Parts: sequence; C-alpha cells; structure tokens
Amino acid sequence: MTSAPQTTRTRNGVSTRASIEKQALRLFAQKGVEGTTIRDLAMAVGVADAALYRYFTSKEEIAAELFAAHYGELARSIEEIGARVLPFTDMVTALVDLLCGLFDDAPDVFSFILINQHAHLRYVHDEANAVEALRAIMRQAHAIGAIEIEDCDLAAAMALGAVLQPCVFKLYGRLPGPMRSRAPELASAALRALRFRSSST
Repeated sequence: MTSAPQTTRTRNGVSTRASIEKQALRLFAQKGVEGTTIRDLAMAVGVADAALYRYFTSKEEIAAELFAAHYGELARSIEEIGARVLPFTDMVTALVDLLCGLFDDAPDVFSFILINQHAHLRYVHDEANAVEALRAIMRQAHAIGAIEIEDCDLAAAMALGAVLQPCVFKLYGRLPGPMRSRAPELASAALRALRFRSSST
C-alpha cells in the first residue's frame, strides 16, 4: 500500500531534476555560469532555493554534469562519423552538418558548450573528447594524403574555426537564417583551410 506514494515521490524527483537541468542549460547559455545565480535557477524551475540542494551541491556541479553529458554526446557523434568509410569531402560535410544541426536544433546546448568549454575541457578524458575525436579524423586524413596539414591539432583547430566562428556571429545576430543553409559554404571553407587534395581517394 505504501509503494504508490514512494513511486510518486521518485517520479517527482526525477522530473524536478530534469527541470533543473533544462533550465540551467538555458540560463547558462544565456548568462553564463558566473552570471546565473541559484535564485535565478530556483525561480526558473519554480522551487525554493533550498530545494535545488537536494539534487546538486552547487551550480558549478550542475554545469560540470551538463557539460560532460552534452560534450560527451557530441564526441560520440564525431567518432561515429569518423568510423564511416567515406570520402574525406563527405566526412567534412557530415561534420559540418552535425555542428550546424546542433546549433539550429539545440541552440542552448551549442551555446553552453561553446561558452563553457575552457572551464571544463581540462576535466574531460580523451575517450569523451570531441576535439580528440576530430584530431583522430585529421590524423587519418593526412595519413591517406587527403589533406596537406600534417599537424592534427592545427588541422582540427582550422576545421573547427571555419564553423565555430560563423556560429559565434550567428549567436550575436550578425548572420541571418539557419546555420544549415550555410553548411555547404562552411564545408568548402574547411576543406580549403585544410588544403584538401582533390586527387586523393
């Protein structure tokens, strides 16, 4: 007879935690972790300040968990693309489509990762590291003669820069329309930056 109330409390707890994470992601993307207060978060969730501490010890803990989850998911998506047997141009197109799609479909996630990467990347292990996954793709591309850039760190940085800087402009309202509409141009820019060898297989 007592299981129903317990189940209800558990369900409510899961729902509240999910709401905290959703609102924190939105606020962190808009205001940054430092600019967001516990009061901001509690008001957005619709609970008392003290209620947040039943689920997280601090807003920094929320930010760390959110970053690990979403950055890890991005890393796995990049790894999946890298594992496909594709011409390098198609692989670059898929990577650019992934990032542009993330921006268009989940702007809070994209903005949060972009804004908070410097604070959290040092705690990310290579097995869940989007940059490491991209480096592996660039290393292989150079090994098969697809790109001239030998330094895989430089290649990853140049490829990311071709996409991320326009996304930053989009965040600030300088570029109209969805990022997907610009994906072909961005993919071409990344290939030029990497000095793609069109004669490669």
